[in-house]
Amino acid sequence: MHLVADDVAFAYPGRPVLRGVSLVVGAGQRIGVVGENGAGKSTLLQVLAGALVPQSGQVRCAGSLAVVTQELELTSGATVGTLVDEALASVREAGAALERAVDEFDHATGELGALTDALARVDHLAGWDADRRMDEALTRFGAPRDPWRALAELSVGERYRVRLACRIAARADVLLLDEPTNHLDEAGIEYLTGQLGAWPGVVVIVTHDRRLLDDVMTGILDLDPSMDGRPVLYGATRYATYRFAKDQAHRRWHQRYSAEQKQRQALLRRLDESYEGLSDEWRPPKGSGKHRRATHARIHVKAADRLVERLEAHAVELPVPPLALAFPDLPAIPSALGGTPSGEPLVEVRAPLVRGRLDLAGTRVSLPPCGRLLVTGPNGSGKSTLLAALAGTVPLDRGARRIAPGVRLGVLTQDDHAALAGLAPTATGFDAYARWALDLLAEGALDPEQLVPVASLGLLAESDLDRPLADLSVGQRRRFELARALLAAPHVLVLDEPTNHLSIGLVDELTDALRATSAAVVVATHDRKMRGDLADWPQLRLA
Repeated sequence: MHLVADDVAFAYPGRPVLRGVSLVVGAGQRIGVVGENGAGKSTLLQVLAGALVPQSGQVRCAGSLAVVTQELELTSGATVGTLVDEALASVREAGAALERAVDEFDHATGELGALTDALARVDHLAGWDADRRMDEALTRFGAPRDPWRALAELSVGERYRVRLACRIAARADVLLLDEPTNHLDEAGIEYLTGQLGAWPGVVVIVTHDRRLLDDVMTGILDLDPSMDGRPVLYGATRYATYRFAKDQAHRRWHQRYSAEQKQRQALLRRLDESYEGLSDEWRPPKGSGKHRRATHARIHVKAADRLVERLEAHAVELPVPPLALAFPDLPAIPSALGGTPSGEPLVEVRAPLVRGRLDLAGTRVSLPPCGRLLVTGPNGSGKSTLLAALAGTVPLDRGARRIAPGVRLGVLTQDDHAALAGLAPTATGFDAYARWALDLLAEGALDPEQLVPVASLGLLAESDLDRPLADLSVGQRRRFELARALLAAPHVLVLDEPTNHLSIGLVDELTDALRATSAAVVVATHDRKMRGDLADWPQLRLA
């Protein structure tokens, strides 16, 4: 079993995405794919899976293949059982083939070859254990197990966990996963880590999870620009080692570019001098050959021209710096409170109850100015509901919510597709940002003097903000949703799984910014590295 990509290139209409991707992955190897949002990570998985055809190059796959994308297109009437049956179809076919081979075998004259092949196939798929594996994976990932549950009734996270469990239980030879930890809690991530670490076949994973890179990967493929314009495969098995190697490569790139520019300027000066001598014919002293000096000048010009051409033909491009987060200077206290601390919380909820989702009887959750809160707990414990209660976007069946006068909230939910769905299909980032700003202004929830321009944040290039939001990658849309949370210069940030779909570099920058900002911040996250980085914050763990 193996997966090979040979000089693969892919482009959407008018927009190149992948170029010169070469990769060879064998059994037991696990490659993590990283890069900035929009670099083509999800596109690469689709090309490797055969769902997209490359414009050049080729992909070869030996063995069965399974892929779990970030988004699932729902089939009408599909249920949990539908996905389970599809995943185990090859296992059950192999089991049925073995039963037929056993029933038809003639012990006196039969050939053992067919029976041996059928037995080997079942053994390769661990068919004896398939149903138990499926039940275990669904349970450990916290996915619904009722086969009659309609997928349309499940949350995005539940649907993803069902698909992931099905692919893990099916034991494909080649496994392609796109951000598999986004919808998993700590127990689910630990189970996934164990499964991937022992996977006998090929694994290629797009991930922003730095701990998963450390715990599982045997190599890291970086799709960000490099000196020769091709993706770089690092043999690093730890994130810190990869970052060091990448930084060193960028330093060498900058050094080579600077050296080439100095050499080019020197050659151009030499060329100018040669042209000047040619125009004057470099007249020789009286008595010498009339054209000897002029002939030498022409030789110098041609030689300098050739050197400049050779240098430009092999020169590297100027390294393009990646987008860097420019986190705004957020206010700590609204002007309505006089701009000075009053000892009162900016926002709080007391004894919140949302039936079937959250019950914190006797609990007060409050955020003072510049306050911090880290919310943790397994899937289904009510973290998202608690954050929605703080944000005021879900009604309470019991308890009370209080927000101080003039307090502005910036809210990032796990999946903010509902807000984007209300926009016209052709709406660009600039269009949507302006519309939301006008809506907030009409509600009195925005101070025009403190509006945060979307282009100033370093989250998306202006060229991407001019494109329809529907054309952006999942990660780029997530960056836009983060920008939206910062639009009104909020006093309180409420962030639910803020690392989902973001690039690794941005996750590092965002973590540093949240630690330093003057705004109050509440974060709910399963990201183990972010939880470790915020371990000194006050914490609320939900059971």
